[in-house]
Amino acid sequence: MVDKEHRLLLEKQHYGLVGSHSACKICEWTKKSLRDQGTCYKQKFYGKIHNIQSHRCMQMTPAAYFCTNRCVYCWRAIEKTTANTMDNIPIDDPEEIADKCILAQRKLISGFKGFSGTNLKKWKEAQDPKNVAISLTGEPTLYPKISELITEFKKRAMSVFLVTNGQKPEALSKMDEPSQLYLSLDAPTKDIYKKIDAPQIPGYWERFNKTIDTMPSFSCKKAVRLTIVKGWNDNHLKEYAELIKRTETDFVEVKAYMWIGFSRHRLTIGAMPTHEEIRNISKKLNEHLDYKYKDESAPSRVVLLTRK
Repeated sequence: MVDKEHRLLLEKQHYGLVGSHSACKICEWTKKSLRDQGTCYKQKFYGKIHNIQSHRCMQMTPAAYFCTNRCVYCWRAIEKTTANTMDNIPIDDPEEIADKCILAQRKLISGFKGFSGTNLKKWKEAQDPKNVAISLTGEPTLYPKISELITEFKKRAMSVFLVTNGQKPEALSKMDEPSQLYLSLDAPTKDIYKKIDAPQIPGYWERFNKTIDTMPSFSCKKAVRLTIVKGWNDNHLKEYAELIKRTETDFVEVKAYMWIGFSRHRLTIGAMPTHEEIRNISKKLNEHLDYKYKDESAPSRVVLLTRK
């Protein structure tokens, strides 16, 4: 069963817990957008493609307590996650998860109605989220009904972003396609992967490479995200490019690790690259890719490369 201490920790961090294993949480950019203080880079990069509006975005997970990796840069309490499967807990119905996450989102933003500076038009629109990012914490493909959950969100006229660490290629291969599939690609070699992603089960490099080779079969938009931790995984750019080419991805996001949350107990602030360093890494990486240097967001320290 799920560790009670872990549940209490998530509640303390203002997660909206849903059922046995799911959760949602208000993104900081959603809060900013509700107050007209800016929008996230996803709206900037993909807003026209997927009709993304930061105030109408919901981040959630169907696997709040479970992940195959314990990435050193993760801002969550990874020391408390269970590394294996969800076999020993009740598995909730996808329709119930979708409905209850939307209700939990509404509850979490309810207080913003009374805040000075809240855009009430946006607040009312936010009651009906139009984009879901299945990425909040844990590895969502561990949820055995991930395909059905994607379908449920689509039924609610929501665009669906799914972020995976690539350790469940068999789940991806038979999954209903999201609007955009994200693959976290944090390491160019097996040794670096072991060091930075801290996989908890054997065969991790083989499974990850199988996911890479599965990516071209998806007809939806695809993105590869590199989270760069200074001094850990900011080299071997040619090897990165070779992996990226195999995915046939539409987008490459090169993003700085941000020194926030529980990651501050594992890394120093010096591990967080500057935006200028991310720009330079992106340009050097693109010498091996020949993508288009499309856009960037300095507040999030991220650069977007797109296929020509």
